[in-house]
Amino acid sequence: MQALRVVPKIFYFDTFREFNEEFKIGSKDVLVTNQWMYRPYVEPLDIKTNVIYQEAFGMGEPSDEMIDAMAEEMKKYDCDRIIAFGGGTIVDICKILALDIPEKSQDLFTGTVKPKKLKKVVVVPTTCGTGSEVTNVAIAELKSLHTKKGIAAEETFADMAVLIPECLDGLPDKVFATSSIDALIHAAESYLSPKASSFTEMYSLKAMEMILDGYKNITATGNNREARKPFLKDFLLASNYAGIAFGNAGCAAVHALSYSIGGTFHVPHGEANYQFFTEVFKMYMRKAPEGKIALINQIFADILNCPVENVYEALECLLNQLISRKPLREYGMTKPQIHEFTKMTVENQQRLLANNYVSLTNEEIRQIFANLY
Repeated sequence: MQALRVVPKIFYFDTFREFNEEFKIGSKDVLVTNQWMYRPYVEPLDIKTNVIYQEAFGMGEPSDEMIDAMAEEMKKYDCDRIIAFGGGTIVDICKILALDIPEKSQDLFTGTVKPKKLKKVVVVPTTCGTGSEVTNVAIAELKSLHTKKGIAAEETFADMAVLIPECLDGLPDKVFATSSIDALIHAAESYLSPKASSFTEMYSLKAMEMILDGYKNITATGNNREARKPFLKDFLLASNYAGIAFGNAGCAAVHALSYSIGGTFHVPHGEANYQFFTEVFKMYMRKAPEGKIALINQIFADILNCPVENVYEALECLLNQLISRKPLREYGMTKPQIHEFTKMTVENQQRLLANNYVSLTNEEIRQIFANLY
């Protein structure tokens, strides 16, 4: 069994200026970013390059419609390299923009068209959650199919991942919360995955420790931008570690179930994951309490300084200080959708469900949706 593989080269710089001094962004590049990131970090350096602002093609998380429109815009530029300077939306989009895109990018996600890479990709993440800079996973909402779907292929790896803590400084509170909780769940799900190895477990454990310790410090000292500033490097590294872990061992049922409300009600990815996090783990506990789930529960309990039997309550208490966990009906979910989302998850998310700690039946997945309704 392959124990660990990290495909992109990983670079670290304290500032965007230092990054540009080495990478020399220029006329043969296309920088895909947001205007609010371009102005403070790129504009002062007077860099002469081609720029595409993601928000000009739609807001929120990536969709096939957004990708199709940006692919058309890309045709204007003669470039060798795409620089993804942004959050998970931009990173996932750029992984697809580097491919030979068919008339409808949806065909890449459904497997109708095989991916063929044409351009190099440099990823500079500006959130601390997806870990997408080191994985080959790209997720998009497929509008006509009313679902989210992922692609994971050799061609969707970035060539280089660049970590710059300075670029996390302006994160809004909710984006910080949803992205870092996403990283925590990446670490936890990959730790429990049957594909985990001693190497991926090392990255998972360190990520969980850094994120939860960071949350404890932040919530104790103000739970705001100033309180988290000393910990931005830790959160960025933890996100990367979690990305390395799940890039090798995979994510599982938490992510698989979350795509239902993410795609239907446009719930931010990390927030959607959090709604299912502890409920999925409770189901695991009911099925196989003496296995690896007991180890991760003890790890959480040690970090949170609580009895292991109260670990999920303590975990929710901490995370609820960052973003609330609420019934799925508050997002607009109806009772008939319990069955509909169960069916959708089973049919569309086998790539993720294959990484479950223990196998979940259709009825058990339905029960998780029902419990959270």
